[in-house]
Amino acid sequence: MSPRDQILAVTPAYWDDACRHLSRRDRVMKKLIPRFGEARLESRGDAFTTLARSIVGQQISVKAAQSVWNKFAALVDGPATHLAPQAVNALDPLTMRAAGLSARKTEYLLDLARHFVDGTVHVADWQQMDDEAIIAELVAIRGIGRWTAEMFLIFHLMRPNVLPLDDLGLLKGISLNYFSGEPVSRAEAREVGEAWAPYRSVATWYIWRSLDPLPVSY
Repeated sequence: MSPRDQILAVTPAYWDDACRHLSRRDRVMKKLIPRFGEARLESRGDAFTTLARSIVGQQISVKAAQSVWNKFAALVDGPATHLAPQAVNALDPLTMRAAGLSARKTEYLLDLARHFVDGTVHVADWQQMDDEAIIAELVAIRGIGRWTAEMFLIFHLMRPNVLPLDDLGLLKGISLNYFSGEPVSRAEAREVGEAWAPYRSVATWYIWRSLDPLPVSY
């Protein structure tokens, strides 16, 4: 990564308060949280680039996604951490295909760029909007479903109280940590998550860490 592509990670100001709250409310969290020391959720990049990366990475390995991303980002001037929607919108679809993108992902990325260029997504208002309103805006973009929108809320906007019930890792982690490995339904997972409010994103992050100690970032 070149120096111009490097960006400082941001961590949530609420993290320590959340850890204290969860440790008081939940026996599993009380044991899990100390295992990971000072590690915490980190946010990098900007909104458009984060969503574009999520589209590029769909249904392929992390290694393959990084390779395609590098070729795609090279088509646009500027750092790979801050792609300009206007520049992506101006790309020729055949040029994007030549960078390794499928026809569908090319369409998705161009649709994403158009939403940002046209102001269909209200980026400047997101800090004041509630989670469901932001999700509704994002899922209107082709190639972005609820799970991707929830990951965006957690990892980019760092919203504290998101419970991504479509996430298989979350369900598996709840199964192992709360139900001795027995399969859990979404309803059961939601019930466990009720005790985590108003910091369900933080608890989810620790559940993910219980499965894979390496922190995830988007």
